[in-house]
Amino acid sequence: MTSTIDLLHLRRSVGPNFLAAPGPTSADIDTLLKIASRVPDHGKLVPWRFIVFDGEGRAKAGDIVARVYQQDNPDADDRRIAAERARLSRAPLVIGVVSRATAHVKIPDWEQILSAGAACMNLVTAAHALGFAASWLTEWYAYDRRVLASLRLTPKERMAGFVHIGTPVSSSPERPRPALSEIVTHFT
Repeated sequence: MTSTIDLLHLRRSVGPNFLAAPGPTSADIDTLLKIASRVPDHGKLVPWRFIVFDGEGRAKAGDIVARVYQQDNPDADDRRIAAERARLSRAPLVIGVVSRATAHVKIPDWEQILSAGAACMNLVTAAHALGFAASWLTEWYAYDRRVLASLRLTPKERMAGFVHIGTPVSSSPERPRPALSEIVTHFT
């Protein structure tokens, strides 16, 4: 097996609460974004874009999430509001992958959406290859149009995911994986 196969075989998501500093450097972030953009892209449409949340940007985005949460949950206590405010500050780096699929005469939007998902997975894999750990999440705010508008997504754009990246503070336990006999058929 190659080291790439080993990486893919052993990779596990590490929740953002278990990701700490140090996070990726500016050069690492450039590498991550270059790798994330090297995905299948039928028609070269570039049906995705990236939003980097690092430093104070994580806190500013968290303020948006907390404000919208509080609007919908006026009875929420301070502890819960603080937890919502921290959503994008749990890991040193969060990269939002925005799907910007559009109508095209030859390329279905489904292929474009899958390309954004592939960009998310490339980010996760690249983070692990650089020695970090990552977790690809959406959570409620990825679907809330008020939050998305405040993060400057257009009405036609959707959030494919938030990829949280940092140094793992503990190892992630292996989870049960389906037996191949349960998920594979051979067409004959």
